[in-house]
Amino acid sequence: MILFFRLLSRLPLRFVHALGAWLGRLAYLASPTYRRNLRANLVQAGFDPGLCGAAAAEAGKQALELSRIWLKTLEEANAQVAEVVGGELVAEARAAGRGILYLTPHLGCFEITAQYLSALGDITVLYRPPRQAQLQWLIETGRRRENLHIAAADLAGVRSLIKALKKGQAVGMLPDQAPKTGEGVWLDFFGRPAYTMTLAARLTETGATVLMTWGERLPRGQGYRIHFSRPTRAFAGDTLARAQQVNHEIETLVRQCPAQYLWGYNRYKQPAGAEPPPPDGKGAA
Repeated sequence: MILFFRLLSRLPLRFVHALGAWLGRLAYLASPTYRRNLRANLVQAGFDPGLCGAAAAEAGKQALELSRIWLKTLEEANAQVAEVVGGELVAEARAAGRGILYLTPHLGCFEITAQYLSALGDITVLYRPPRQAQLQWLIETGRRRENLHIAAADLAGVRSLIKALKKGQAVGMLPDQAPKTGEGVWLDFFGRPAYTMTLAARLTETGATVLMTWGERLPRGQGYRIHFSRPTRAFAGDTLARAQQVNHEIETLVRQCPAQYLWGYNRYKQPAGAEPPPPDGKGAA
């Protein structure tokens, strides 16, 4: 895998994306389970099933484009950012001097956003160590930047996130990542209960500025357009209400470019040992 990624990292992004799109569609055709899950999740969210092929292609691009980010210098990785939308919001948040919480769902290229932000100052990102040792090496190598710090999804990692926010630094996380048993609650996500992490919601209670962000994958390997936006409304209420709002904010972003959401991700799975979803199928809030 490492040798393959090293080879890809030397190729133009347009070629990497073209190959990724082909492999993504091939995986979609070859795996009935993957095809069934991707289609079911996309249709559940109310989108045209005709997007399935495009979504599979985008998932393939996502897998291979990591080589062009993790195995490049920070300058080379960020040179692929062709446009930034809402950059003034980042400048305003940094000028305010409070911590900044960036919520980045599995939409588009979610690795490029942390790379871009690390060029502006310290940012700590939450991650869950993969099972494969080689992938672990790639992640740690690719995210080993001067201002980019990683925090494992455990108690020590959570403390690192809170400490960073208190110091007025930035924190980034994937709020739609399925949590472990005991770390989430069943909440509505596109009309179906999804076991939702409460950590993102709890971090919105720290007083940090919250910005939604995602990296749009431009066509024909032209790079990325990074989007920053404020939540549609200020976070308020208890942790449960905030966690539900996080899901709604993610839905808002996904509707901007549904083909680039990672629909094959098993967002609705029941973690081992977790209570089953509510029988009414509506979630806790």
